[in-house]
Amino acid sequence: MTATPPPLTVAQLLPAARSGDAVAMEQLLRLTRPDIRRYALRHCAATTATDDVVQEAMIIVYRRVGALREVAAFGGWVVRIVQRLCMRPMLAWLKGEPLAQVEDNLAWSHRPDHELRHDLALAIDSLPPLYREALLLRDFEELTIEEMSERLGVTREAVKSRLHRARALVREYLEPPPAR
Repeated sequence: MTATPPPLTVAQLLPAARSGDAVAMEQLLRLTRPDIRRYALRHCAATTATDDVVQEAMIIVYRRVGALREVAAFGGWVVRIVQRLCMRPMLAWLKGEPLAQVEDNLAWSHRPDHELRHDLALAIDSLPPLYREALLLRDFEELTIEEMSERLGVTREAVKSRLHRARALVREYLEPPPAR
């Protein structure tokens, strides 16, 4: 009777996957899929296309894991991929693409585009200045956390906190009130 070896961790699989080991890559994707799905469910509250985001995130991880500089940064890198994928429909919509072409499954898609743009502008305008600035720098100017930290003169953690809070407040502003 042979004992099965303990499952490998992300830290153990990542170096081999980065150097092109297909088996390690497959195990890495299988291991991280539940986390990617959890991130997508958390960050993609405005869409119901979580499975698409999960699939696309896994493709990006597969294609770009070799470019990851620090193994310890893997978790944050994956979260950032999911966040950007979740924001893509809204950012495309803000740039003027018709909502139906951006994504069919937006929770607010029953409303005309001009109303949604107006509400989003009001939501962003209602943010306290430090949250508004963080949101605009990240999602509209597409700066990295490091670039934002330098521009704002605060720590990376402060930038992340402001950005998280800004997105939560915008989401709260845009979501319809709960049915009673």
